[in-house]
Amino acid sequence: MIGSFLAAIIVGGIAGWLAEKVMKSDMGLMMNIILGVVGAIILSFILRLTGIGGGASASFSFAYLITGFVGACLLILIARAVRR
Repeated sequence: MIGSFLAAIIVGGIAGWLAEKVMKSDMGLMMNIILGVVGAIILSFILRLTGIGGGASASFSFAYLITGFVGACLLILIARAVRR
């Protein structure tokens, strides 16, 4: 359990950092981790609702990284739209 939690934080941080670079936003390490983890959770939920995928588990996997990256990018887009 602690291992998967730690893996989720590490992979979420990487996913958030990648999203930060691609989306050209300026955030800190903590926000990158939050964006990556929350983005992965939200996108996994959406994918399960649509029947497209089973969602990514919170382990150190490429699927979780991609899910977290795409989810974090979506969260950044939503935040930008709300701010305007």
